[in-house]
Amino acid sequence: MGNLYRFVEPVVLYALRLKGEAHGYDLAGVVQECALTESEIERASLYRALNHLEAEGHVTSRWETGESGPARRVYRLTPSGEQRLAQWTDMLDALSRSMARFVADARALTGKQGERSTSPEDGEVEV
Repeated sequence: MGNLYRFVEPVVLYALRLKGEAHGYDLAGVVQECALTESEIERASLYRALNHLEAEGHVTSRWETGESGPARRVYRLTPSGEQRLAQWTDMLDALSRSMARFVADARALTGKQGERSTSPEDGEVEV
């Protein structure tokens, strides 16, 4: 599964599924709201993911011209993209269960259930 770093690809697929058809600027807001990590998803990462998804046949695009302003590219999910989103959903579900099991086991091992510690990056983090 491509673009695992910050999980950009599944979020882009999900955003396109939500919007139906959208240009990159519209997708950027949805992608940020639905991000799977606390890290910001940069626009460059969004457009790289869109280009990759289009090259793989999961997304199509067309140029839309309006009466004012420049032409903009509008993206749409393909049936292959729908399948790819389903694959990501299954993979992320399995990963989520594995991570929850790991966290529960690690908490039981360390005896620190429900305690909080400070992370230099995020402030308080439950451990």
